[in-house]
Amino acid sequence: MSNFTFNTTPKILCEPGAVAAIGTMLKNRNFQSVFLVTDPGIIKAGLLENAVKSLKAADIKVDIYDQVEADPRDSIVLAASDQARIADADVVIGLGGGSSLDVAKLVALLAKGDERLEDVYGIEMVKGGRLPLYLIPTTAGTGSEVTPISIITVGAETKKGVVSSILLPDMAILDADLTLGLPSAVTAATGIDAMVHAIEAYTSKGINNNPISQTLAKEALRLLGANIRTAVFKGSDREARSNMLLGSCLAGQAFANSPVAAVHALAYPIGGIFHVPHGLSNALVLPEVMRFNAEICFEQYADLAPIVFPDIDTSKGPKQTSETFIEQMAELCEELDLQTRLSEVGIKAEDLDKLAKAAMEQTRLLVNNPREVTENDAFKIYKNTL
Repeated sequence: MSNFTFNTTPKILCEPGAVAAIGTMLKNRNFQSVFLVTDPGIIKAGLLENAVKSLKAADIKVDIYDQVEADPRDSIVLAASDQARIADADVVIGLGGGSSLDVAKLVALLAKGDERLEDVYGIEMVKGGRLPLYLIPTTAGTGSEVTPISIITVGAETKKGVVSSILLPDMAILDADLTLGLPSAVTAATGIDAMVHAIEAYTSKGINNNPISQTLAKEALRLLGANIRTAVFKGSDREARSNMLLGSCLAGQAFANSPVAAVHALAYPIGGIFHVPHGLSNALVLPEVMRFNAEICFEQYADLAPIVFPDIDTSKGPKQTSETFIEQMAELCEELDLQTRLSEVGIKAEDLDKLAKAAMEQTRLLVNNPREVTENDAFKIYKNTL
């Protein structure tokens, strides 16, 4: 067994309705001023109300930044950080989807000291500390509450990552009640996103691929595969929602330590250039990337196949099982009413060169792919998905 390290959020609370007690939690830790990062959709849906009510009941000052957008720009991070400094907050809460959680991580970092955002892009470039940080996801997808990663859009369409163990929050709160009203399309896309995290973590060529991540990836896929249809088509089912949220968290822990690869590398340009939601971007390229990778990792795909699809026939050997697994993942995306072709999200044949070139810039991810991806390979994958 190779040497490895495994880092994760030190405390995870998994309990429906838990957000209503956030004020007491923070008061017991002597916090007096909260800076809360979220987005307009969370405000509109009323998902912030219980948290704010609880904080105010505990006599904790609350300042809110609610302008986070999908694929947040660096300007969003800087504006929120400036507001947090002015508020003199002593703790940061991120409540929302992955974008809000990613912004909250960087706000906790930048509001603490004198580091500049442009200096911390990359892997372990953070030098200083951060404010205490609590993350509360409202989607079962990104796993951002247990990852040391924040993805930001720089300029018009370039995605950059800040990767540092310092970004892991002090606590993650998994409150399934916050996901009960999630639209079916968002539930489907974020659910597939979580499954991609688990699949890529399991097959990652990264040097830190490890037995803990592999075990978590399998359990994540078991939970996600067994519950995603119910969560999408019967969204008020609390048990299914809880299982999805936990599955997403476990997948996040897996890929935070055994990094994702080509699916994400090819998905990022789709989101950055064409503003397609991240989960859907992953779902669009997943089947073709898996077909490309199957030449190398068909045995690993065969391991995962019966975990996601218990009725799958494994009697014909790992290559056939792998092929069936890939086809059933593609069929699952269709069953969940997700778009499955790039043309359905406005991408044209003349856009593929630009996408392929942009994908090649994601070297941080491509080095983890089980099979080397060239620019021509990326072009073919996009073309086969068009």
